[in-house]
Amino acid sequence: MPFRTKNLLLLLLVTLLAGVSALFILPQGFGNQVLPWRLGLDLVGGSYLVYEVDMNGIASADRGSVLSGLRDVMERRVNVFGVSEPRVTTAKRGDSHQLIVELAGIKDLEEAVKQIGRVALLDFREVRITGTGEQEKAEFIPTGLTGRFLKKAQIVPDQTTGQSIIAIDFDAEGARLFEALTKRNIGKPLAIFLDGDLISNPTVQEAISGGSAQISGNMDHKEVRRLVSLFNAGALPAPIHIISQQTIGASLGIDSLEKAIKAGLVGTLAIIIFMLLYYRSLGFVASLALVFYIAFALAVFKLFGITMTLAGIAGFILSIGMAVDANILIFARMKEESARGVSRSGALEEGFRRAWPSIRDSNISTMLTSIILYYFTSSFVKGFALTLLLGVVVSMFSAIIVTRIILRAFSRQ
Repeated sequence: MPFRTKNLLLLLLVTLLAGVSALFILPQGFGNQVLPWRLGLDLVGGSYLVYEVDMNGIASADRGSVLSGLRDVMERRVNVFGVSEPRVTTAKRGDSHQLIVELAGIKDLEEAVKQIGRVALLDFREVRITGTGEQEKAEFIPTGLTGRFLKKAQIVPDQTTGQSIIAIDFDAEGARLFEALTKRNIGKPLAIFLDGDLISNPTVQEAISGGSAQISGNMDHKEVRRLVSLFNAGALPAPIHIISQQTIGASLGIDSLEKAIKAGLVGTLAIIIFMLLYYRSLGFVASLALVFYIAFALAVFKLFGITMTLAGIAGFILSIGMAVDANILIFARMKEESARGVSRSGALEEGFRRAWPSIRDSNISTMLTSIILYYFTSSFVKGFALTLLLGVVVSMFSAIIVTRIILRAFSRQ
C-alpha cells in the first residue's frame, strides 16, 4: 500500500474515532445514555465534611488499618443515602488523622451527619434456620459478643496452605463469651455483622477456648485485608469528631461550570487563531490535532469514571497548553530543517525526531509532578492532578501520533 494512502486511511480512522468520542462526551443524548458524566461536589452542590479521628487509644502500628477500616465503614454508610458520587478519603495533617466526606447532591444533611457520626459496631450473632423448602429463612440472634471485646484482627499465613487467613484475639471476657458461643454452634455458621450488615459468615469447626480464633475459607488476599480492616474499625476505640462542614449550593456550581466552559472555549479559540496566523498551514494541522485531542481526552476522563470538578477542569485546560507546546516544538524544528534545504517530507520526519527529547522530558516532568500531587494531597487537588496527568498522556499521543498522521497524509514526497 502506498505510504500516503496508508496515512490517509489512518487519518480517516482517527477522524472516525474522534467523531465517536465527541458523541460520547456530549452531556445529553447518546453519550449520556451510555455513561453519564460524574460531576463533583463543587458543580452539583452538596456537603463537604471533615472528621478528625481520635487515635489516642490506638497503637501506632494499628493506626493505618483503623483509618482504612473507618473509611470503608464511612463509604458503606454514605451509600445508604443514594448519593450519586460520594467520596470518602483519608488525610494526615500534622498529628491529625482525618476522614474527608464529600456528599454531592445530598439533601438531608442533618441525617447524613447523624448516620456518619455513629461509632462502628461489630457484633457476632448465632444463625437459626426456620421453615423448610421455599419457606426456609435464616434468623440472626444477637449474642452480646461485640467489637468491644475484640483486641485486634490481623492477617496471618495458613501453616498448611500458605494462604492469607484472619486471626482474631479477644480479651478475657470476650474469650469466655466466644468459647461458649462456639461450643453450642459446632458445625453451624456464625454471623458477623458490622453496623447491622452481614460482613462474614464462617462455619464453626470446633469449640474455641483461649480467646484466639482464625477465619479461613475461599477468600483472596484483598477480601481478607478488607475484613481485617472492618474488624479493627468495629473493634478499636477510634471515635470521630466533625471539625469542618461546608455546604455548596448547586446554583453556584452551575454558574462556575458555565464560566469554566466559557474560559476553556475562549482559550482554545485564541490558541487556534494564533496557530493559524503564525504557522498558517501547519497551524491548521495543529488546530485539527487540538480538536481531536480535546475529544480524546474528555472521552478518556469519562471512560475512567473521573469525577469532574472545577479543579479537574483546570487541570484539563492546562493540559491543552501542553498539547500545543508539543506541536510548536515540532513545527519549529521542521522550519529549521526546511531552512537548511531539507525536503518537506525529510523536514517532517527530522522535525519529529529532534523535537521528541524535549517533548518527552517536559511531559514526563509534568507527569511526575502530577503523580506526587495525587498521592500527597486530597480532595480537589487530587482531581486536578489526575486530569492533568491523563491529559498530558493523551496530549503526547495527540502530538506525536495524530499530528504526524495528519502531516504525512497531506505531505508531498
